[in-house]
Amino acid sequence: MSIVKWKRPADGRTESPVRYSAPFGSLMENFFNDNFFSGEFSTAVPAVNVSEDNDKFSVELSAPGFNKEDFKIESDNKMLVISAEHTTENEEKNKTFTRKEFNYGSFRRTFSLPDTVNDEKIDAKYENGILKIALPKKEEAKTKPVKEIKIS
Repeated sequence: MSIVKWKRPADGRTESPVRYSAPFGSLMENFFNDNFFSGEFSTAVPAVNVSEDNDKFSVELSAPGFNKEDFKIESDNKMLVISAEHTTENEEKNKTFTRKEFNYGSFRRTFSLPDTVNDEKIDAKYENGILKIALPKKEEAKTKPVKEIKIS
């Protein structure tokens, strides 16, 4: 069994495929080895949903496995910076390990804030693996209802 992986250099030229050839057992070992995938698969950036209504912008970031203490959220010069770092170490005694893994994860996402956001009132909460950030709008940026003007 063999796997073919195409590599495209930064200058856009097309190169020949790189062929990984190995027996199935060895292939499975390579699959779980960190070096099997290229860098695009080795780091994960959480998915983000951004929505807007009349009163606020809402950001929802999917980050299961983290605790609220792992997050750092900053508003700096019209930029919203969301970062997190999480380390888990499970120790099992009275076992002989062939392989023991530690779980470590981190990410950083940066968003430009529009001028309409009141950055003094940004609120965040973390529930069920979702980080929810409310970015309230300034009063002058909210859509006002239609006002009828009487003619005299």
